[in-house]
Amino acid sequence: MRVTIWGTRGSLATPGADTAGYGGNTSCVEVRGDDGTVVVLDAGTGVRSLGRALPPDLRRIDLFLTHLHMDHIQGLGFFAPLYEARTEVHIWGPASTTMGLRRRLSRYLSPPFFPVHLRDLPCRLELHELPDAEVAVGHLRVRSALVCHPGPTVGYRVASPTAAMAYLPDHEPALGNERFPTSPEWTSGHELAAGVDLLLHDSQYSAREYVDHVGWGHSSIDDAIRFATQAEVGHLVTFHHDPTHADSDVERILGEAVRRLRPGFPVSAAAEGTTFELGNGARVVTSPSR
Repeated sequence: MRVTIWGTRGSLATPGADTAGYGGNTSCVEVRGDDGTVVVLDAGTGVRSLGRALPPDLRRIDLFLTHLHMDHIQGLGFFAPLYEARTEVHIWGPASTTMGLRRRLSRYLSPPFFPVHLRDLPCRLELHELPDAEVAVGHLRVRSALVCHPGPTVGYRVASPTAAMAYLPDHEPALGNERFPTSPEWTSGHELAAGVDLLLHDSQYSAREYVDHVGWGHSSIDDAIRFATQAEVGHLVTFHHDPTHADSDVERILGEAVRRLRPGFPVSAAAEGTTFELGNGARVVTSPSR
C-alpha cells in the first residue's frame, strides 16, 4: 500500500514562496493498493493535481470525504475523473441530521458557487453516506467513525492485508479533557488509529496557540503526539498546517514539540509530494526537496 500526500494545508489554500516546502494546497491524500485500487481522502485543492496524475484508463475511483468544510471539498469540481463518462466515481461522506450527502454537496456544486451542477457531471457517480460499517474497496478496507470536530465529521482507517494507515485531518481529541490523554475508550478516534503503521493527524496549532483555540475542532501538535503515543502508531505525520504558518514555523513548532515530548516513534511534517510505502512499517519512498 502506498500513501501519497497531495495537499497538507488547513482552512485556506496558501500558495507562496514561504509555504512551497510543505505545500499550500488543502487536504488531499491518495492511497493506492497493491492491486491498483485508488482511494482518495478528501477533495481539497490538492485533488486537482492528483486527478491530472491518475492513469487515463482508471475505471473506478473511491473518494472519501471527512466532512464538508470548504477546505476539504474546494477542489472537487476540478477533479478530472468527474468529467470522464467511462469512469465510475464513488463519493463517500457524512450526511447531516437534516440533509443527505447528495443535497449537501449540491449546495456547493451548483450556481452561484460553481457553474456545473452535481447532477450534470458526466461520470458514473454514486454517493454513499457515512459513518457505516467497514467498506471493502478492492484489496483495501476502509473504516469510518465520527470524531470530535464541529459538524458531522469522520476519520478513516485504511487497511491492506499487510499494513494500515489512519487519516484524521480535523480532530480535537483533547477537547474537555484537562489531563489528555486518559483511557482509550473515551478518546475520540482511538479505534481508528490504534496500531497503524502511519497516522496523518491534525496538528494545526502549537501548544501556545491552542490555548486560544480550544473548541475550534483542531489539535495542538503536542496533543497529536500524545494521541499517537496512546494509539501506539508506527509513524506520525503532522497535517492540516495552519495557513498562517510558513515552512519555517512548521519546522520550528515540530522541532520544539519533539524535543519536549520525546516520542518513541518518527514524527514528520506532511509535505506535498511525499509518498510512504506501508508494509513492515512506513518507509518514505519519495520526498520533495526543501
